[in-house]
Amino acid sequence: MLTYLILTGGLIGLFLGGDWLVKGASGLALRFGVAPIIVGAVVVGFGTSTPELLVSLQAALGGQPGIAIGNVIGSNIANILLVLGTAAIIGPLVLTFADVRKDLLCMTGAVLFLPYAFWSGEVSLVEGLVLVGALAVYLFISLKGSRGEVDDIDAPTSLWIGGGLTILGLVTVMVGAHYLVQSASIIARQFGVSEAMIGLSIVAIGTSLPELATTVMAAIRGERDIALGNIVGSNIFNILAILGITAVVTPVPVDARFLNVDTPVVIGITLALLALVYFVGRMNRLVGGGMLVAYVAYIALTAGL
Repeated sequence: MLTYLILTGGLIGLFLGGDWLVKGASGLALRFGVAPIIVGAVVVGFGTSTPELLVSLQAALGGQPGIAIGNVIGSNIANILLVLGTAAIIGPLVLTFADVRKDLLCMTGAVLFLPYAFWSGEVSLVEGLVLVGALAVYLFISLKGSRGEVDDIDAPTSLWIGGGLTILGLVTVMVGAHYLVQSASIIARQFGVSEAMIGLSIVAIGTSLPELATTVMAAIRGERDIALGNIVGSNIFNILAILGITAVVTPVPVDARFLNVDTPVVIGITLALLALVYFVGRMNRLVGGGMLVAYVAYIALTAGL
C-alpha cells in the first residue's frame, strides 16, 4: 500500500511541479524582458517536458532503461490517442495543416528516426547528439519563422514569486520523478510486469498529465484549434530533447520489444494523424472515441509482452 501511495505522490508531484515550473520560469523570462514568443516556444515547451526528461534520466542512470525508453514512446502514444482523443470528445477539433505543417513534418521525421536509433540495441552518444542537434535546428527555425506573439501567458510578474515558483517546481518535479521511478520499479517486480510496460503505461500517462490538463482546458474554453499544436510540440520535445539528452548523459539500452512492437505503433498513429490533418482537417467525437478505444486496446494487448 505504501508503494502505491508513493507512486501516486510521485505522479501528483510531477503534475504540480511541472505547472509551477512553467509559470515561474515564464514569469522570470517576461520579468527580464524576454519576448513572449520565446517564452511560449522555449520556456513553456521545455517546462512541460521537464517531467519526462527527469523521469527518463533518473531511470537510465538508475539502470532501468525500460522505463526511460517506455516513457518517451508511451508519452507520444498517449499524447495522440489519449489526450487528443479526450479533447475531441469534449468538442470537435479544427486541424489546420498550414498552421502546424512544419511541426507535423518535424514530429514525423523524429518518429521515423526511432528505428535507426533502436536498431543496434542501444541509443548511443552519437545518436543522442544527432537528436539534440536536430532539436537545436528545430528551435532555430521555429523562432526565426515566428511572427506573432503568445498571448494569455499565465505567469507572475513579481521577481520573487517567479523565482520561488521556479525553484519549488524544479524541486517538486525532481522528487516526484525519483519516487515515481522507484515505486514503479517495485510494482513491476512484484507483479512480474516488465519495466518496459510500466514505462509505456503508468509512467507515460503520469508524465503526460501536463499536456492532458493543458489540452483539455483549451478544449473546454473553446480554444480547440491549439490542442493539436500542444500535442505535436510535446511529441517533438519527447524524442529530440528527452531521448537525445538522456542518451548524451548515458547510453540507453533498448529492449527488443520497443523496436518490434511499440515503435511501429507510434509510427503508425503518427502517420495516421498526419493524414487526418492533411486530408480531413477535423476530428469529431466519433474519431475521438475511436482513439480512446485504440489506446485502451493497445495497453491491453501489449501488457503481456
